[in-house]
Amino acid sequence: MNKFDQFLAFLRDFRTEEILRFIKESQISELINTPYFLGSVVIIILLCLLMKWRLLLATVVGLVGFAELLAYTTARDTSLSDGLGNETLIIFVGGGVTIVSLVIYLLFIRSE
Repeated sequence: MNKFDQFLAFLRDFRTEEILRFIKESQISELINTPYFLGSVVIIILLCLLMKWRLLLATVVGLVGFAELLAYTTARDTSLSDGLGNETLIIFVGGGVTIVSLVIYLLFIRSE
């Protein structure tokens, strides 16, 4: 197998169906809802606020927020059979915009 075939095999794993299957099998929703994980995230966020570590705060808020949004979305029906007004997709888009806006605010707008 030459390098081009290896590269094509590597790219086959990045199809949308494969990525969604991996996300559903990885049990993100179980991890994100455990009290130990949530407590650790709250402690890290409070520490970041007290020490004024804005980059780490934005990273933690963005990653945990996106993971929670992804776990919420994959647990519900996201088909477009009812039209583009699917409530789960609207929540996903709105939540994504909110998370990105919060990260932009924490990184670029907020100054202390």
